Amino acid sequence: EFALYQNFPNPFNPSTTISYSLPERSRVKLTVIDIRGREVITLQDESKSPGSYAVQWNGMDRFGNPVSTGLYLCRLQVVDPATGRAGNFSQTIKMVYLR
Repeated sequence: EFALYQNFPNPFNPSTTISYSLPERSRVKLTVIDIRGREVITLQDESKSPGSYAVQWNGMDRFGNPVSTGLYLCRLQVVDPATGRAGNFSQTIKMVYLR
């Protein structure tokens, strides 16, 4: 089944590992969002084969700047390849970054 697992370590500094699994070939979008709902960085936006995956996040935003201490959300979305919009699965976890 589709699953997004809790990051480890959490809280983290300087980096954390985010794991997820896919039961079928899917286009996935894995993003980090700040507490205000703004996208910090897209970690993955690509088609993946069925299986388990682990992605590292180093606490940097999409411009290469370190993020502030605080709560962040990580969202895994399965994207409909025809429309580019969110498909039938989305899951979010909470992550805490400590400096």
